[in-house]
Amino acid sequence: MTPVMLRQFWTVVENTQSTILTNLDDGRLVTWLLNQVASERPIDPSEATIYSNYIRSRLNLIRDLAEAR
Repeated sequence: MTPVMLRQFWTVVENTQSTILTNLDDGRLVTWLLNQVASERPIDPSEATIYSNYIRSRLNLIRDLAEAR
């Protein structure tokens, strides 16, 4: 992940309602976040794979941050 990709992703997480981040199951949350990132700017298939893998590896952190809000 490039710094730009990381910044873009975490901005999406910060701007997402906590209930969405805590209530969706893992698969739906990955898809939802990926779609939100893609709505900010088009991403190619290789970037989508990078984002998906990153999101999956950070699901617990994402949910912990959402619950702390």
